[in-house]
This record gives sequence, C-alpha cells and structure tokens, in this order.
Amino acid sequence: MQQILTTGAAALTATAFPFLCTSLGAVFGCAARSSSPDSVGNRAALGFAGGVMIAASVFSLLLPAVEQAEAQGYPGWIAACGGFAIGAIFLLILDSILHRAKPNCSLSSFAITLHNLPEGMAVGLSAALAVLSGTGLMAGAGALAFGVGIQNIPEGAAVALPTLHRTNSRWKALRAGVLSGIVEPLGGLAAALLAGLATIILPWLLSFAAGAMVYVTAEELIPTACSSKKGMAGTLGVLVGFVVMMALDLSLG
Repeated sequence: MQQILTTGAAALTATAFPFLCTSLGAVFGCAARSSSPDSVGNRAALGFAGGVMIAASVFSLLLPAVEQAEAQGYPGWIAACGGFAIGAIFLLILDSILHRAKPNCSLSSFAITLHNLPEGMAVGLSAALAVLSGTGLMAGAGALAFGVGIQNIPEGAAVALPTLHRTNSRWKALRAGVLSGIVEPLGGLAAALLAGLATIILPWLLSFAAGAMVYVTAEELIPTACSSKKGMAGTLGVLVGFVVMMALDLSLG
C-alpha cells in the first residue's frame, strides 16, 4: 500500500506541471480578440491550432509510438498505423453521431484531450518507474514532464482559440482549455497504478490520439482557416503553428 501511495504521489506531482502549462496556454488563447469567423485574426488562430495539432500528432505521438513498440519487440509501424486508423475511424463515427445530435459542435477540444491522455500516462509512468527503480531515473522523469509541459502551452491555446471564436465566450474557452489538460494527472495516476498494462498499450494509445487529432484538423480547423479568399492568414497560421510545435518537440524531446 505504501508503494502504491508513493508511486501515485510521484505521478500526480510530475503531471501537475504539464496540466498547469495547458491551463496557461488556455489563458493566452482567451486573451485573443474575439472576431467574426472570416476575419484575419480568426483564420490565423484556427490555422495555428491546426498546425500545432499536426506537428503534435507526428512528433509527440506517432514517432514515440513507433519507438515504444519497437522497444517491446514488434514492428513500430503496426502500432503506429493500426492505432492511427482506429483513432481516425473512431472520430469519424463520433463526428457523424455528434453532428446529427448537435450540428454546430466542435471536436477539436475532444481530440486534444485524447492527445493529452497518453502524454499524461507517459509522464506518470516515468515518474512511477523512477520511484520504483531509485532516484537515478527521476531526473529523466522531470525532464519529460518539463518538455511535455512546455509543449502543452500552444496546445492549451489551440483548444481555447477555436472555442472562443465559436462561442464568443472567454469563460467557455478557458474552461475547455483547462478541462483538456486535467486528463494528464488522471492518466498519469492510472499509468502509475497499472504500470505493466500501461507500458504495453501506450504505443497504441499514442497513435490512436494521433489519428483522432489529424482527423479533426483535416475536418474542422484547416478547412475553416483556409476557406476565405481574402488572404493567406489561415495558411500562414498552419505553417507557423507546425514550426512552433515541431521546434518544441525536437528541442525538448
């Protein structure tokens, strides 16, 4: 029991920073000026969110999924392709159901929440393993938590910005951003308590989240950002968002 409490506390402590960074990003997103859907600022913001999500899908999810699957002794492309396809199909079905029930709903917050779950599991699992194995791994767990946290700042904004422009409510945008990050401590705690199972399924969860995020980006964010003929703000936003997220992922690991 003492070991369970210790590993759980370590996981919650490690995932607190990524959660706070997601919330900080949501605050930044809420600071944006609300505007009409066709405005330059709105299209640039949605494009930025789309670029962040594409880069996060590749560098935060698919590549780690391949590495972790290969570390478990089977071809990484199986988990990457299989989980990606399942995630995309799941979102396609969910999208169809939600649009019949509520035609104006958005999936972007849901997709980033899915993305945050396996990231939280990875941070929580690394912290739990550091406790079980000794202090030698704790520095690595801390570095992972820091890297994920910094990456979560633009992701929190990527949730808040579309919500702000869709609802014109800063409170709803902030709430959506904070709630998208709260799954990280929950996922980290679950992974710490179920360390063996979490290690096995994590590659599939990572690629599942990637498929969900790419589906939402292709279905909602980029078409809306780039639909206007009044300039290239949406396209430039996609490129900037991708570069920002790619730089964070590659520099922070």
